[in-house]
Amino acid sequence: MRRKDFLKKTTLAICSISAFGMVKKGEDGFVGDCDTTNDILGPFYRAEAPLRQDLTYAGLSGSVITLQGTVYGADCVTPLPNTLVEIWHCNTEGEYDNDSSAFRQRGKWYSDQNGKYSFKTILPGKYLNGQLYRPAHIHFRVTEKNSRELVSQLYFQGDPHIEKDRWASQEKATRRILPIALEDTQGNLAVTFDIYLGAV
Repeated sequence: MRRKDFLKKTTLAICSISAFGMVKKGEDGFVGDCDTTNDILGPFYRAEAPLRQDLTYAGLSGSVITLQGTVYGADCVTPLPNTLVEIWHCNTEGEYDNDSSAFRQRGKWYSDQNGKYSFKTILPGKYLNGQLYRPAHIHFRVTEKNSRELVSQLYFQGDPHIEKDRWASQEKATRRILPIALEDTQGNLAVTFDIYLGAV
């Protein structure tokens, strides 16, 4: 490859624009503005949820989904292995398990060597928050030793309660309103949530 072409392609790589923001060369290496935005922790977080990927159990109602994604660092492109991803959400009746030792609809798992994580769970229901229903959502808490901790929520495209929700309707939540996709020919459902952590 000629030097001119190499420089041209390298420049494009350094200043590439993705759906999640800009990546550019800074004084301390590559930096970006792709950080996944935060959201409220909410009143129903419980520490010490079990280490598990499968949150389903016998008798659980609801549409089963695979919740999956990759955790990336502050440069927007480097996968982060061994990142702790915690999730929690309500059941289809809008109820959180706040007391039982089963920690239903709650779990945590570490990303693999390629930064990938996944959970098997259900699409959550909704509950009243004052006079309005909160849109269906899944809470996340993501921690990695060299990154800022992320507390956030994801929502689902087409949910009619997003527009009036105090948190889901904010502009910063736009990238966290995700489609539910048919994963395969068997009709299995999947939601992909790639997580971009900010630098400490």
